[in-house]
Amino acid sequence: MDTKLGPEVNCHLRVHTDEKPSVCVTCGKAFAQQATGILSRLEKIHTGDKPFVCETCGTEAFAEQGDLQKLEGTQTGEKPFVCATCGKAFTTQTDFQRHHKIHITNKKPFLCETCGKAFTQQIHLRNHSRVHSDEKPFVCDTCGKAFNWQTALHRHHRIHTGERSFVCETCGKAFNQKSTLHEHRRIHTGERPFVCETCGKAFNQKRVLHQHRRIHTGERPFVCETCGKAFNQQSALHHHHRIHTGERPFVCETCGKAFVQQSHLHQHQRVHAGEKPFVCETCGKAFTQQNHLQKHNRTHTVEKPFVDVTCGKSLALQSVLREHHTGERPFVCETCGKAFVQQSHLHQHHRVHTGEKPFVCETCGKAFVQQGNLHLHHRVHTGERPFVCETCGKSFARQSVLRDHHRVHTGERPFVCETCGKAFVQQGNLHQHRRIHTGKKPFVCETCGKAFVQKSQLRKHYRIHTGKT
Repeated sequence: MDTKLGPEVNCHLRVHTDEKPSVCVTCGKAFAQQATGILSRLEKIHTGDKPFVCETCGTEAFAEQGDLQKLEGTQTGEKPFVCATCGKAFTTQTDFQRHHKIHITNKKPFLCETCGKAFTQQIHLRNHSRVHSDEKPFVCDTCGKAFNWQTALHRHHRIHTGERSFVCETCGKAFNQKSTLHEHRRIHTGERPFVCETCGKAFNQKRVLHQHRRIHTGERPFVCETCGKAFNQQSALHHHHRIHTGERPFVCETCGKAFVQQSHLHQHQRVHAGEKPFVCETCGKAFTQQNHLQKHNRTHTVEKPFVDVTCGKSLALQSVLREHHTGERPFVCETCGKAFVQQSHLHQHHRVHTGEKPFVCETCGKAFVQQGNLHLHHRVHTGERPFVCETCGKSFARQSVLRDHHRVHTGERPFVCETCGKAFVQQGNLHQHRRIHTGKKPFVCETCGKAFVQKSQLRKHYRIHTGKT
């Protein structure tokens, strides 16, 4: 090597000659630079010597003082080295100098041969290469989990130590990663920097935007190995797996019922608490779940989003569409054989046989099978009549009664007797009329046994026995 050229030029020439005069006596690794600092750092790796200990937490130790300074910078949040070109700040001068080269050269000479990604430093390329090789040299002493990068191992250690050094100044909530704190701050600021290019919807986390994009692309990368069903989120696949395993980890402390998802348990707990936070603004009916309220709202808006592709008919509920298309009523009463489209309707029907009326009016004590009927009954006491006829201004307590009333103005009589062709405004009137043809008299006087077609006729008849006029 020519001594006239100087140490820096001589060191560079070794790149071409592949000469590496500095050799580690422990592992044999060789270096082009004749620097004792490199060999001393390598020796500490072999011996496990970490003389530089963090005074703040007492648990993190490092072989090099520069690594300790980096940690102290992340704990205090101090970043004294600021780039005058772009304003980015750094905890150490070394990191700042490396960053500054980007503006000077604007080059990324170290290229990944696998994916083509470029880097400003060779060490960044080496770290990146582990993504493709699945190399995970940094192993947690506590649980054995392995990581691509040492920084990822440091973050992971905090799970075991419980360390949460990144604290939100607004609400005091603490986090074990600085990036998680940055994401959390957006809750307070309302910032949503990640915007969907397709629909314009904005998000406060980049990963949530990635998940959202799959709605537009139809991508479902998470596939169940058991049945082949695909999902656009990994969490949805985890929940789905429990269908096959039968796992129901979320158990109600009140009744012992178990659920696949925690959200389902929260919804169920409202049954015991009597909590119904989702209230219809039109009629006041309350629900335990928001999707139940959304379904109910369609009865007021006449929205019918579910279309039968066979006949083109639109329906308000998907369950009704299923019945309309297939005639399927899968929920059958074991007592009387009556079948229902929804399981909730079967549960309500059971009370007909048991006589159970769990919903009691606090004003008069009258009890009802369904909570919706109790809400309607309350209007008897309050006098509320929220459903108003646009033609004549007459108001009603129930929407169904308003619909029947509209037919007075339109002249519509949709319920027609198959026997004689007589038409009626209300279905109930048709049922009563049919008894003329069948001879059926279901309303029987308990005193004398006389039977009647209509309940009103029985009430009039009772007066003969009671003497009331």
